[in-house]
Amino acid sequence: MAKKNTAFSAEKFGAPKSDNVSQNHPFYFGKENFKWMLIGLILIIAGFILMMGADANTVDGVYNPEVWNEGIFSFRRIRLAPLLVIAGFAVQVYAILKRNKK
Repeated sequence: MAKKNTAFSAEKFGAPKSDNVSQNHPFYFGKENFKWMLIGLILIIAGFILMMGADANTVDGVYNPEVWNEGIFSFRRIRLAPLLVIAGFAVQVYAILKRNKK
């Protein structure tokens, strides 16, 4: 007598059988997901662009080790730019986890 296979399978826990899976939506992401991903990418790029600027020892584009540039501690670089980058990553997570309406 053959022993019955008692291995765990997805069908045992309520998942549809592989032959019953709908082929209407072969790709998980829809147009809405890509729109949100693009918005997140734009926020991330804007944040990194706002972080760019002259170094601590650069004044008017010229390196001078005798001068300290306080511009590296501006509100734009310390507060606004990192906030935009974090918001961009949060939007990316939302875009990935958002489900399409069927």
